Formats: sequence, structure tokens, C-alpha cells
Amino acid sequence: MKPTLLTRHLATEDAMLLFGSRLAAAVENGAIIFLHGPLGAGKTTLTRGFLRGLGYHSKVKSPTYTLVEPYEVAGKKIYHFDFYRLKSPDELLHIGIQEYFAPDAVCLIEWPEKGYPLLPGADLACYIAFNEQGREIRLEAYSARGENILNNL
Repeated sequence: MKPTLLTRHLATEDAMLLFGSRLAAAVENGAIIFLHGPLGAGKTTLTRGFLRGLGYHSKVKSPTYTLVEPYEVAGKKIYHFDFYRLKSPDELLHIGIQEYFAPDAVCLIEWPEKGYPLLPGADLACYIAFNEQGREIRLEAYSARGENILNNL
């Protein structure tokens, strides 16, 4: 399946938060969303916007050391993963990684390439890159659920 694409330019952190909020509104039920980008690109900021879009207003931190932060917001189970410090995908077996991927769960995964081959495929991949005026975001849908999210944006 050739991925469906959507690109956006985001000039500020507030724009990234708003985009994350809109992304949350576009997810009807569960989804696996891979977040790609260099350090400081805005992956956790996008996740913070996603959670705020669902009504969560407490602190959102990157789970760099814990690997996963669970949230229950607006009747949805959201799992924010950060695999930056992962030395081996086998470390994910210790947290029972497969149990997080319920059909109705939303999994936002930073540095997903470090979790291969233990991760299921993404419904949506989000690539965040720096540019002179802020950030460039490219979304690629890899499933019918991912295409539905793009159509809802």
C-alpha cells in the first residue's frame, strides 16, 4: 500500500500544540502513531497538544526513562512511548509491550525504529523536521485507520 500523505508547516510551539490537538480530534478510536524526528523537533510537544485536545491539562513529560506514560482521557487510553534510550528491543518485553496495543488504545511512539521488530505497524507516521521558519510535518497513513485520521484532519 502506497502511503497517503499530508504535510504542514508549523511556525511556533503553539502551532505544534494546536496541530496535536487537531490530530487528537481526528482519531476516532485507537491508533498507532509513530513520531519521527531529531532531538528537540517537537515530538513530545505534539503529544502534549494531543492530550490537551482531549482535555488533559496536567504536565506531560517525555517518558525517556520509564519508556511509557499511560493516560486515560475522555474515555480513551493513551500511551506515550519514548524509546530514545532503549539499548535493545528486548527491553520492551519486560514492560509487556504487546499488551499496550489494544484496538481501542492510542499509542504515540517516539523513536519507534529502536523498538523494531517488536512493534506492530503504524497506522500513521509523523515525520517532524526543522526548517528556517519552524517545523515541517509530514504525515503518512499506512492503514485504512491512518487514512481515516488524515481525512478527518
